[in-house]
Amino acid sequence: MNNRTDRRSRGSAPNVLIVDDEADIRELLDLTLARMGLSADLAGTVAEARALLAQKTYRLCLTDMRLPDGDGLDLVRYIGENIRDLPVAVITAFGSLENAVQVLKAGAFDYIAKPVSLEQLRALVKSVFNLQQSSSSQTASQNFALLGESQAMQQVREMIDKLAKSLAPVWITGESGSGKERAARLIHGNGPRTSQEFIAVNCGAIPENLMESEFFGYRKGSFTGAESDRDGFFQAAAGGTLFLDEVADLPLAMQVKLLRAIQEKRVRKVGGTAEEPVDVRIISATHQNLRDLVDKGRFRQDLFYRLNVIELRMPSLRECSEDIPLLAEKLAARLAQESGNAAPPRLAPDAIAALQAYPFPGNVRELENVLERALALTTGPVIHAADLQLSPNAYEHEPVSVDGSSLQDYLDNVERQAINEALQKTRMNRTAAAKLLGVTFRSLRYRMDRLGLKD
Repeated sequence: MNNRTDRRSRGSAPNVLIVDDEADIRELLDLTLARMGLSADLAGTVAEARALLAQKTYRLCLTDMRLPDGDGLDLVRYIGENIRDLPVAVITAFGSLENAVQVLKAGAFDYIAKPVSLEQLRALVKSVFNLQQSSSSQTASQNFALLGESQAMQQVREMIDKLAKSLAPVWITGESGSGKERAARLIHGNGPRTSQEFIAVNCGAIPENLMESEFFGYRKGSFTGAESDRDGFFQAAAGGTLFLDEVADLPLAMQVKLLRAIQEKRVRKVGGTAEEPVDVRIISATHQNLRDLVDKGRFRQDLFYRLNVIELRMPSLRECSEDIPLLAEKLAARLAQESGNAAPPRLAPDAIAALQAYPFPGNVRELENVLERALALTTGPVIHAADLQLSPNAYEHEPVSVDGSSLQDYLDNVERQAINEALQKTRMNRTAAAKLLGVTFRSLRYRMDRLGLKD
């Protein structure tokens, strides 16, 4: 097969390697890149591609999924093992969720669905070259840095560096207050989309009847109050990153629409007749166990696999207790500066010891609240353990007995008791009870339904 070594000269070494067994597709991609001022070498098989990779250095490889002597995954794995700094994008069958997830898990930078959208191709190429131009320096704001020298935090930072160099969807797990949004901002800020928008959406805070219009926008006159066209979250994040926090709170009907938008990279505004392309990177997060929700039919399995291409787990503060002195010092200094104190109070050894012994169910967010309270109440230059006002009950670790019942039954009983107590304290006001429990109203309603609780 002719791999176009006799290609027209553009006065520079080739930037891109295109691998496809269809000559017209190769020509289309080659022409599109030429209009962007880039040159390409063309190959029709895995063997031809590997021969060219052995001879030359490229900045991007575009490969079809199906090739005469193998498939795109073979090439992705080969490049990942031998040329780790070369981004690979794979061209997959249109709407093939399984293929898309496969190539991203294998290490591909991104994928393009057939028929190839030239607009999406141009956006992908720009993302790759933007990443390479900014790779020599970290561009994320220090305001979002993850502090700590524990092994768990070092592993998280290493993983974030890897994720920043890809466009694959990321699913961030971890307890509330463990820094999931901070990690998402670092992935965005250290990647090729750092100059574009980072849009954070709390999925549990949007009324169900407004979700579609909030995510995808709407046309003028599509419903009462729609006095003009309006973009949604996807359009606002165009070229950048869309962070879906508490994604487990999405109702099933919205999950279907979100899956289509992510998979096909197109959205239709409410009241609109045509779909429009969208170029966003998806990062999602939740403190709930999505796998359990999938098993219970509360979360779509296909959406779960689309979001969970690469998982990043944020450790709890209990797992990083050696980092607490540094975190407490930095947080205290920032809080003191914000309150107008030139010199922040010093944390006494007994205060540090108390903080390290405390389990911090609210993680770093709770640590910040504890220090803010201590700074407000302390008049001297030193904060002692007593000034922290830590709950003594939190130190108690009595043996747990489930009385012969299953662990799930035991946990359900604990959850049922906590909800009942919150409802009693708020005189059966579910909105107030949800706030007291630190969950969304929708989440509380779901939990009450699951546990068989009535108003």
